[in-house]
Order: sequence, then C-alpha cells, then structure tokens
Amino acid sequence: MLTIRLSRVGKKGYPTYRLIISEKQRDPYGKALEILGAYNPHTKELQAKADRITYWISKGAGMSDTVNNLLISKKIIEGKKTKSPGAKTKKKEAK
Repeated sequence: MLTIRLSRVGKKGYPTYRLIISEKQRDPYGKALEILGAYNPHTKELQAKADRITYWISKGAGMSDTVNNLLISKKIIEGKKTKSPGAKTKKKEAK
C-alpha cells in the first residue's frame, strides 16, 4: 500500500521534513516514489504540490495521521483530523 508521510531531513537539532509517497513497509529515509513537498516545523511553513497529493489520494494512497492533520489545517484536503495512537496527551494531576 502506498502512503504519504514525512521523512526527516536537515541538521541535527533543526529538523525539516519532506512529504514523500512510498510503500508503507519501505524505509522512509530511503528511495521515495515522489517528493510531494516540504514542511518546516519551526516556521510552520508547508510547501505542498496539492495537485499531486490529490492525484495519489485518488489512486488509493493512504496518509499518516500527522500528514492528514497538516493537510487539513492548511486546507489542501477536506475532512476530519485524526488522533495518532502515539500522540502525547497532557494529563491533569488530581490534587
């Protein structure tokens, strides 16, 4: 199954990410089918090829939860945000 996900690039301590499409089982840091954009978490800037993303989604590609939420917040796709099973939640301490 094809998946759109993030692949980390950049310097140590200052990550930037590429939006890539590749096989789900394949290493995200190896070869990708196509680079669909870039994301800088420090400036919250997302550069994405919207036409290519919608093309791959129409062909049945899935997305990671993080990519799904990013694309929805930047209004590239429509839908509901999802909660990642590994997401960190803040628990309130009972006093």
